Amino acid sequence: MVTKLRILGAVLALAGLGFIGAGIYAFSEVQAGQNSLQKFSEAQNVQLTYNEDGVLIDRGTVEGAEGIMSLLVDDWGYKVVESEFDPNDPLVNTGSEYMYQMALVGYHTLHGTTTVTLDEAVEYNGETFEAGTYEVPTDGKYWADFDRMHPLEGPARAQAWNPTAHALFGELGVGSVTASTLKLGLGIVGMISGLGLLFLALGAGLFWISGDVARKATAKVEETELATA
Repeated sequence: MVTKLRILGAVLALAGLGFIGAGIYAFSEVQAGQNSLQKFSEAQNVQLTYNEDGVLIDRGTVEGAEGIMSLLVDDWGYKVVESEFDPNDPLVNTGSEYMYQMALVGYHTLHGTTTVTLDEAVEYNGETFEAGTYEVPTDGKYWADFDRMHPLEGPARAQAWNPTAHALFGELGVGSVTASTLKLGLGIVGMISGLGLLFLALGAGLFWISGDVARKATAKVEETELATA
């Protein structure tokens, strides 16, 4: 019985050490990823703007930043982590900051206007658009919301959602997903390390119990020998 307990304890302890080793390795990989994200963020050097009170602003106003945050939280349903915004570290390098910056690009695109010039009159769906210059509001439309065959909406779509806007969305999306994945990685590291410590503690506990069982068995043998002497 004692031998079995000790063998089981040794197996659990070894498993615990294995989990701890895996946790250490995973942590080193997460740290490498965090360092890479930080270097990427520094290379891009995109920074948020805060006022003297440490409140986010956009184009000089708090209301502008609030509109962007509303798009991010209310329209896109993103759960912002307030602690990831630091007026003393305006560099965009966290998941929430990357998503806010993406919302900033989206907000100004959705609320902008584009200039479309028609060289000649165009008829579309029974409506005639005379030659001239038109200011076309984006009016909250995303790429797929425009009627690309429309003489005004078609050209406006290409101007509003231009390659730069699409590229920024993709770039900022990569940063956000990377930051979120690294946070998930830290959680997995904690879980693996916790399992390792648990197995190690169970193994040590079985060794302790086996020692107690051995002492009791020895004492019982001694009592039996005294009784038969």
